Amino acid sequence: MSPTPHPPHHEPEAPRDLVGIGIGPFNLSLAALAHPLPELDTVFYEQRPGFDWHPGLLIDGATLQVPFLADLVTLADPTSPWSFLHYLKDRDRIFPFYFAERFHIQRAEYDAYCRWVSDNLPGLHFGHQVDAVRWNPERSLFEVDFTQLDTDGEAEALGRTYTRNIVLGVGTAPYIPDALRPLVEAPGVPVIHAADYLKHRDQFLTAEHITVIGAGQSGAEVFLDLLRNRPAGHEKIHWLARTEAFAPMEYSKLGLEHFTPDYTRYFHGLPEPVRDRLVAAQWQLHKGIDADTIAAIHDELYRRTVHGGWPDATLTPAVQVRTAGRVATTKVELHLEHVQQGTRSRLTTDAVVLATGYRERPLGRILAGLDPYLRRDSSDRPRIDDRFRLVLDPSVAGRVYVQNAELHTHGVGAPDLGLAAWRSATILNSLTGKDPYPLPDRTAFTTFGLDPQPHIPTARRSQVLTPLIDGR
Repeated sequence: MSPTPHPPHHEPEAPRDLVGIGIGPFNLSLAALAHPLPELDTVFYEQRPGFDWHPGLLIDGATLQVPFLADLVTLADPTSPWSFLHYLKDRDRIFPFYFAERFHIQRAEYDAYCRWVSDNLPGLHFGHQVDAVRWNPERSLFEVDFTQLDTDGEAEALGRTYTRNIVLGVGTAPYIPDALRPLVEAPGVPVIHAADYLKHRDQFLTAEHITVIGAGQSGAEVFLDLLRNRPAGHEKIHWLARTEAFAPMEYSKLGLEHFTPDYTRYFHGLPEPVRDRLVAAQWQLHKGIDADTIAAIHDELYRRTVHGGWPDATLTPAVQVRTAGRVATTKVELHLEHVQQGTRSRLTTDAVVLATGYRERPLGRILAGLDPYLRRDSSDRPRIDDRFRLVLDPSVAGRVYVQNAELHTHGVGAPDLGLAAWRSATILNSLTGKDPYPLPDRTAFTTFGLDPQPHIPTARRSQVLTPLIDGR
């Protein structure tokens, strides 16, 4: 049975306690953990018509890179009715999941779980585009202007909500290198970002020659899917990467401790130049390829050599695309440079998939009305405190929290699903001034700096029971 939503207690003219902008996994996590807190009146707006998590990359068999315990709520509240296990129970799938013995679930299953939460959780308003946020000093409240959209995405009505606090969870956007942007924007040219892969998959499978650019997990999954569905000996696929190798993601037990609250706090306390160097150097923590995917690619390539010959697939790292152009109207010419050899060449291809990652969505449009109050770092980025709040002028009494917009201040854990529940709980604890979600003092065996000895929680003592004596 789905969790029973409690009825909203909001009066039309009363200000909200919290307005969420964007409903992806992170703000959905916050909404789910806020749901049982009666003292909070919250509402969340999303311009899309419904929950939609990377639909173009829900490739059959593709799995999450975090365990199922990294759902929306469990690592903050294992008893929450919005957990993945409760979802399975509600769908009569708890025993099949138990016998499947899967610690890492498929992406499509995670998407279905999030849709279940979004369909049942109150206070979520899809089809609402937030246009502007302003601080109203007379009322000491934020004004949030929005446009309600119809099923076709056209403007239907305008509205305004007043709120004491805001949380931004607008997510990331596909990144397209400047050299390839004109090709993507040109009509009829088969150059797409991996975010749209499934939408164009059938077209790409029939292309004479395909090039995949990017050596992260998405690039590997797209390459593997194309390879499995192209005829042996006639694969005609190039896989190019700027990285110096098709490198595995760091997945050792101690390496994973970079995705703990302990490391997040340590990283936040470092000087800004050090943080910037670390983010660039730690790419393999979150931009490498899952070892199982690498193994599957090698197995598929090896299988195609069993009867002699080599597959017509070229895998080349350490290559960057300098420029690109169209050849006639149906082909693309890529101008390549090998960063180690210093050599250059050209590659003509019929279709290109850009697995070039994502970037944080700029907050300038939404926060233009708050710009005079924002405090920025030396690179003109918003300063964010240890509780995920934008640092604003002291005259602003309200708080603006951010989710997955703090890579430069909180490190590689910012986009990681495994820290979603902890970050949401941190925000709610800060927002309420209480601890509705008690959080652990220590989460890693690693001590990341030369600070005093980290706190070691006292072991909980078992209750001593008095032995029973016959007849008493």
